[in-house]
Amino acid sequence: MTIALSDNTPRISYSVSEGVTQTSFAVPFIFFDGSADLNVFVDNVARTYSPSTSNTTLFTVIGGNGATGTITTTVTGASGGSTVIITRDVPLARTTDFPSAGAFEIAKLNTELDTLLTMITDADDENSRALRLQDSDEAVSLTLPLKADRLGTVLGFNATTGAAEAGPTIADVSSLSAITADISTLADIEDGTDATDAIQTVAGIYSDVTTVAGISGQVTIVAGETTNLQNVTDNLSAIQNASTNATLAENYATKIDGAVESSNYSSKAWALGGTGVTDTAGSGASKEWATDTTNTVDGTEYSAKEYAIGTQSGQTNGSAKQWALGGGAGFDRDTAVSGSEYSAKYWANQAANSAKSQRDVYYGGFSSDAAAETYQTGTNLGTVDAGDLYFNTTSNVTRVYNGTSWNDVATDTSSFATNGFAIAVSIAL
Repeated sequence: MTIALSDNTPRISYSVSEGVTQTSFAVPFIFFDGSADLNVFVDNVARTYSPSTSNTTLFTVIGGNGATGTITTTVTGASGGSTVIITRDVPLARTTDFPSAGAFEIAKLNTELDTLLTMITDADDENSRALRLQDSDEAVSLTLPLKADRLGTVLGFNATTGAAEAGPTIADVSSLSAITADISTLADIEDGTDATDAIQTVAGIYSDVTTVAGISGQVTIVAGETTNLQNVTDNLSAIQNASTNATLAENYATKIDGAVESSNYSSKAWALGGTGVTDTAGSGASKEWATDTTNTVDGTEYSAKEYAIGTQSGQTNGSAKQWALGGGAGFDRDTAVSGSEYSAKYWANQAANSAKSQRDVYYGGFSSDAAAETYQTGTNLGTVDAGDLYFNTTSNVTRVYNGTSWNDVATDTSSFATNGFAIAVSIAL
């Protein structure tokens, strides 16, 4: 079994019209265990799996085990219609533990690889629905502020770096909504709907108004930050520490020359390497664990690439490539991989040599001596030697070569007289 990537989107949506009842829903993507791998939602409400169809508010499954299938559950379209969504969420677990040596079942390997692929596809589907940066955006931290800093606030983004940060409090945002009537009154004053002393006062400070008009752009910016200005006093400490916190956030994103705080290292250090992470006991960057073929990653263990194709002398168990082709740095077929154990290619060659050696002595069935000799010399098995055998299909006897000619090994006695008949003939004579 092989999963086609183009047919493996782990999500399908169905619409059920108002008043219409539908009970069968196809699952077009591969799954294995319907009770564990599939989620069914009807109008955003999850339904529970049941092996029986007696309860129509639950769902049953047929298919799976590495194939597509069908969900059975009763859905009657609500007002405006209903939406049924089926997703796959394969549990993160291995289903087969392969032996460290010897043969293993290819079918189980295919199932294990297909299971891993479905897990990756499920994770990709979840990640594609999450808050994330555009590929063309520059790197910036989207790590949420600590719980104590974000309690009671809305999520915001730094005006300079674009990093995630705690915004205005929810209470202040609600307060802005509550002064809508006052804003309307100000609009009335502007167009003269309400004649108040405020307009006369404005005339008295004409020069000041002119000055404000000259900085209208700045005033507009300030107006847009009204809610934040109301909280300046309450958040003064956070504002004063903004530069320090911004530097700290940048260090957690990019610092590679040591820890950011205590023994905490940056995202970049854990991804690509850095002081305190690279070649450090109990650590190692993601890149090292994936590709390093020159050292152990954390002082004791090797990378995935080393176990796959590496040849480090300390890696005495041998890589996957060595077990396939041969041991040593040159992947030599006749060099042991570990101790006295050899590669699959070595044993295949041994088997081929054994078969060739047997064929060099016994040729098989041929219609004549000449045909047998032509086969032996024409297929590069060797010369015709004394003691070589073949079965003559014309005379139905096995013949042996004595060094100069072919002779019968045994004679077919099926046409000879029986013992009783021979004795009777002898007495008569």
